[in-house]
Amino acid sequence: MSSNKSIGIGVLGCGRIGVMHAELIAQRIEGAHLAGVYDVISESAQKVATKFGCQQFSDPESLMSSADVNAIAICTSTDTHVEVLIMASKYKKPVFCEKPISLSLTETDRALKAISDSKTPLMLGFNRRYDPTHRSVRDSVANGVVGDVHIARITSRDPAPPPVAYAKVSGGIFIDMTIHDFDMARYVVGSEIVSVYATGAVRIVPEFAEIGDLDTVAIMLQHANGAITMIDNSRQAVYGYDQRVEVFGSKGMTASENPLMTSTISRNENGTQLAKMPYFFLDRYIPAYIAEWNEFMGVATGKIQPVVTGADGRASLVAGLAAWKSVREGRVVKTSEIVG
Repeated sequence: MSSNKSIGIGVLGCGRIGVMHAELIAQRIEGAHLAGVYDVISESAQKVATKFGCQQFSDPESLMSSADVNAIAICTSTDTHVEVLIMASKYKKPVFCEKPISLSLTETDRALKAISDSKTPLMLGFNRRYDPTHRSVRDSVANGVVGDVHIARITSRDPAPPPVAYAKVSGGIFIDMTIHDFDMARYVVGSEIVSVYATGAVRIVPEFAEIGDLDTVAIMLQHANGAITMIDNSRQAVYGYDQRVEVFGSKGMTASENPLMTSTISRNENGTQLAKMPYFFLDRYIPAYIAEWNEFMGVATGKIQPVVTGADGRASLVAGLAAWKSVREGRVVKTSEIVG
């Protein structure tokens, strides 16, 4: 593709995340346009196609093979990612795929082999890497500002729990939620996870116990460089969407705090009051998603190689599977134990 030609991106999947990506591509990503959409629910795709004046495709392969589609965004349900990625590998067009690739390590490896064998550029959707506050923490570590990393702390708390029906098929809290934190741990510390100890409880949604899931968890990670990361997750924080990262090292510490919806400060005889935190992930992370897509544009035009790769997705899945094994067996689990 010449640098002055708009890149046509086709979006597979028109659920909540797919619609968000389609809107960004259509309206906010320079050098890109929405070339078409597909969803197994035809009405969902039709709404997006009508809104943005793009083509609605009847099946994934017709979208991938279209001459109007230069790059592919996979935003379908997790259980379809492997087969869609293998299909995409035939066309060798740059691919953006939401995480996780699969709930199964064996299936993840099958998809990644097809992508690797075909030399298809693949970028994984770990959007929190592109949040300016989180990225500044990582940059401080990478630039040596905090010295040798000793401890990292990651807090990730959602404002409300997901439906039980979703949790039944999502892989549970360590795969659908903590997977972002496992990626952040690797990203900010700059070292692979070698062991996982996890514990958890059901404190919010009693029905989660019936399906073998948790809603409140704490995890301790050991990294290859000796650093320790501590993660806490909750499915329900009544005050909003709580996302914080801190790194402590030999020269000091650095941390990312939650932004507020406004910078308004109110003071009176009762004290000082600040604005509320963002309540929904889209309130917090739209700038990160835009930055993520801008980076993918470099991949789509062949200017850069993917920075967030399939290997990153695999490593975070391994950590999630190790966390579940740790909870079930009540012990520290080495990531090397997770083989399939």
